[in-house]
Amino acid sequence: MPLPSLPPHRLDRLIALSGLLGGAVLIVFKVYDRPERNPLWLVLLTLVVMAGLELLRRTRPVLTVTVGGLTCALCLVSGSLLATLIMYTDLLYAAVIYGTPRMSKVLHFTNGATVLVLSGLALYYGGTPAGLLIVVISSLLFLAPVWTGDVMRKHRQEAETERLRAEQTALLSEMDRREAIGAERARMARELHDVVANHLSAIAIHATGAQSVARRRELPADDPLVEVLAVIRENSVQGLAEMRRMIGLLRDSGGGEADESYAAPDLAAVDALLAKARAAGQDVGLDFELTEHGERGVVPVPVGLAAYRIVQESLTNALKHAGPGLVALRLEFGPEELRIAVDSPYRGEPGRGLPGARAGLVGMAERAGLLGGSFEAGPRDGYWSVRAVLPRGRESEGRE
Repeated sequence: MPLPSLPPHRLDRLIALSGLLGGAVLIVFKVYDRPERNPLWLVLLTLVVMAGLELLRRTRPVLTVTVGGLTCALCLVSGSLLATLIMYTDLLYAAVIYGTPRMSKVLHFTNGATVLVLSGLALYYGGTPAGLLIVVISSLLFLAPVWTGDVMRKHRQEAETERLRAEQTALLSEMDRREAIGAERARMARELHDVVANHLSAIAIHATGAQSVARRRELPADDPLVEVLAVIRENSVQGLAEMRRMIGLLRDSGGGEADESYAAPDLAAVDALLAKARAAGQDVGLDFELTEHGERGVVPVPVGLAAYRIVQESLTNALKHAGPGLVALRLEFGPEELRIAVDSPYRGEPGRGLPGARAGLVGMAERAGLLGGSFEAGPRDGYWSVRAVLPRGRESEGRE
């Protein structure tokens, strides 16, 4: 019985050693055919040769079967030692398992012919009882290991075929999954382009037209209407650029180099966010202030993108809902994590139920959670406070 836990060469050595020791015990107690007439050295020689062939049972099946057959014949003539005969049956089994299909056919033919010849001779010279006994013994010695090896080989081939079929099925399933994901991404890209991008384009076009009208009427540059139109146009154009980047990422199904125009925003663009927020918030009495603590260093791209989006959403919420006052943004760069804190004046008024209300808070929490960080937002001491902690380690870099 093969031992799967042992390497092949160790298993062959164990079989050879077991046969050798078992045969030595039988020889010591003279458990072999005609011990008083057959020379001991010849019985021992057949045992040692058969044990040595066991070491080559996997690598040289033709050699082991050929030499083993001659040794087995010598063993039957010089004194039938049971250990030698059992090792020969193992050589026949191994030749069918590890040899070529042609080897199996040859062994079926030659061993079947051997059984017929021996049985016929036994029936002719010894009668029916001796003939039947030789049929049983020779079949167990020459045919049973070949048949057993043939059955095992077929089972192994079927198992290998099923394994390959399972791998092909898994590969096809993975290809179907990727194709479905690609089709869904393409559909999302089309929806974003056809719906959201078109609305942003319309806003930008109308804002540009309104600016042209204002210039024709020679309105001053510091007029609130002119400034509001500039903010509307600038934000709509920026929204279109980011929408274009998102559509490009969704449509990109290859593994090549990304287009530089699709580069993800990071903390380097926070100053531009603050400038736009100051321009948009001056009419409602809002001012914005940024303070940084620690060395910024190299921020992983996923962390920088998440931080940018959290800051962007926080500033947008402040413009929508905060009362007059100072909106304080604080960035703390630690060796292991990045902390974001935004405090804006809290009006404490019930929300107006705008479309997508609280979706921004959910999005910020999801971005922090995907990186293994934390997020919380809510009223605190008269302010609406946003707190986010984003890990800066390699783990967070791979999870996004």
